[in-house]
Amino acid sequence: MAFSFFAQGVAFALLVTRIPAIQDRYGISDGLLPVFLAAVPILAGVGSVCTEHVVKRVPPSRVLRWSQPVVLLSLLAVGGGDGLWEIGFALAAFGLAVGALDASMNMLGVSLQHAYGRSIMLGFHAAYSLGGILGASLAWAGAHWDLALFVSYLPVAAVLLPAALIASRWYVDGGGAVADEEPAEGRTGGGSAGFKLLLPLCLVMAVAYIGDSTVANWSAKYLQDVLGSSEQLATVPYNVYMVTTLLGRAAGDLGVRRFGAVAVVRVGAVVAAAGFAVVAGAPGAWVGMLGFTLLGFGLCVIVPQTFAAAGRLFPGAADSAVARLNIFNYVGFLVGSPLVGALGDAWSYRGAMLVPMVLMLVTLLYARSFAPGPSRYGDGHERPRTADVGRGSNGV
Repeated sequence: MAFSFFAQGVAFALLVTRIPAIQDRYGISDGLLPVFLAAVPILAGVGSVCTEHVVKRVPPSRVLRWSQPVVLLSLLAVGGGDGLWEIGFALAAFGLAVGALDASMNMLGVSLQHAYGRSIMLGFHAAYSLGGILGASLAWAGAHWDLALFVSYLPVAAVLLPAALIASRWYVDGGGAVADEEPAEGRTGGGSAGFKLLLPLCLVMAVAYIGDSTVANWSAKYLQDVLGSSEQLATVPYNVYMVTTLLGRAAGDLGVRRFGAVAVVRVGAVVAAAGFAVVAGAPGAWVGMLGFTLLGFGLCVIVPQTFAAAGRLFPGAADSAVARLNIFNYVGFLVGSPLVGALGDAWSYRGAMLVPMVLMLVTLLYARSFAPGPSRYGDGHERPRTADVGRGSNGV
């Protein structure tokens, strides 16, 4: 399972970090570029919605097994086309497949966490961060040596695609581990009542991705234009952010097991808010770098724990809850960057950084949604249970 998160991190980083090269290759105007970029998360949301219905008939492991190669082939198509219709088709395929991949991947992660009876979701997302670091590094190398996009993407697809297919033989759905717990009253996840219970987690997910997209899209510009750094130094904050998310997630499961999910999420939200406050008030580039470092340590724990909380809240309908929650990943991504840009242009970029800070503090009101259910794990308690995870689902 960790490999699927890793491969997804590599593929996504290779796409988003080479957007200027993609724009140049296809001659996409500045006015048209936001349309192409917005289409990817919108279609990913569609893919996530479709996955919620598909997994009622097909195990999530099979969705993951075939959506990951589509993502990698779509990435290769992004680098190999010539006309606008080709990049449009490639990005549409990438978006739909990413939605299915993200949803099914986190469904399996949540079910495995139920099976193991202890927090392991942060470890999976740490693998994603590691993949993101590798993908960004490969993208930098491709740009540094002026490699064509297809030449940059081909070795990655050639290695990751067969590796993903081989690794998929050991994916485990773990549905029985979830189903053997008696759902709490009103927590089946069905209908409008179930969705209302999920709304606090949806809000937290959207806010987390508003913060994440702010760092991804505005950290370099902020450091250079507002804090007066050099162009070279302005490229560093996002790399630092990715490294700190990796470090925080690598150790985060231990924190959840020791102190509980509620405490870890609260600390993460406070640290992230402090990071935005430091960025907003930074007198210079190096203090701004400290703020982005704090953001990495704060934000890194929130998304994995939000998926895990959905699984605990809806033990009888975890797959549907994860698929619906995953949509707000893309909502936050769509809202975050335009929100900061609009506020920065109309007001100031320092003031714009205070908005995600306030939103992070608001999420503290919903921290109790991360409290454990009957399974007990995630609140300083481990269930004395060993899961059989040595076989692939349905013999594949």
